[in-house]
Order: sequence, then structure tokens, then C-alpha cells
Amino acid sequence: MRCLRQAASVYAFVEQLPIEKFHGIGEVTAVKMHSLGIHSGADLKQRSLTELTHHFGKAGQYYYKIARAEDDRLVEANRVRKSVGAETSFAQDLSDVGQMLQELEQIAQIVEQRLEQHETRGRTLTLKVKFSDYQQLTRSKTMFAPISELSTIFEIAKALFESIDLENRSIRLLGISSSNLDNAKQTQVIQLPLFQNAGIIF
Repeated sequence: MRCLRQAASVYAFVEQLPIEKFHGIGEVTAVKMHSLGIHSGADLKQRSLTELTHHFGKAGQYYYKIARAEDDRLVEANRVRKSVGAETSFAQDLSDVGQMLQELEQIAQIVEQRLEQHETRGRTLTLKVKFSDYQQLTRSKTMFAPISELSTIFEIAKALFESIDLENRSIRLLGISSSNLDNAKQTQVIQLPLFQNAGIIF
């Protein structure tokens, strides 16, 4: 009975998930799906395998399966971690700089926690920004010594952010990643995520 309840919960989660959150569905594919009236997992699940392969070729079979919470991709064992990071997509685009910096600080906190979890530090810090028009840019800085402290991570990320000309533009996503990692707990088994930025792995 418990397994049945868990399965029902997974299916319900998949059906309400925006199509952009599925792994392997990028911006271009999402736009095409929207043009076909596919906006959520429930919409995707209603489409037949024949229809999806007609519109998306071989990838249609993958989309057919993920709408049913099925993922045949293998777990990648012993992959070397090259970076540690975090990013947040906003339900509503941000236009207030103060709020952007608050969100950036929260992301920096997550990065610090993940660096600590993996017992590593990084020499290169990269800021990722996606605007409301889906234009994306990154800014990076490489230090002489590796860092993992929150204050330093946020200070550098903030400086990189302030170097961007916002031109009264709003922001849809912010992210920070640390690379050029130092003697990490870098070798690990990684479960490939079925959903992007959803906080849940099935």
C-alpha cells in the first residue's frame, strides 16, 4: 500500500511539473512544445508515442517515457566532479536589484554548504544570469588560492553581478558555481536527475 501511495505521489508530481523542468528539455524544445499545447507533464502524458516521435524524432521516445516517470539512463559511477554549484529559477522575474542580491546571497550559502559537503574548495567562481528574454550570460573570476567561505563566495559573486549592465532588464535565473576544485571528495556515484531544479530525484 505504501508503494502504491508513493507511486501515485510521483505521478501527480510529474503531471503538475512545468515542461521546462524536465531533464533534456531545453529552451528551444520547450518553445516547440508550447506551440503544440504542451505546457506540463500532464499535457505531455496525453500525447502518443507516434505523435511525439513525429515532432521530435528519436527524442520523442524519451519524452514519452519521462512523462510517465520512466528513465532508462544509466547511473554514472565514479564520475569526477568538476564543479559545485547552485542556481534558482524564479516563478516571477526579478526587477529589483536589492532582491536580486538577496537571492544571490542565498545561492552563495547553498554553494558553501555543498563545497563543505564534498570537502573541497574552488579557485574559479562563475556567475550565471538568465534574463526574462532567455538571454543568458556568465561572468567568472579565478583566484590564486581556492576558496569555500560564504563571505568570499558572495563578495566575488556580487562583484561579478555588479559588473553586468542590467539596462532595466529583469532576471529569470541566477546561479553560482565553483570549479578548479581542490583535493575533493570528487569521485562519487551520481544519480542522473530526471527533473531540472525541482529539488527531487526519481
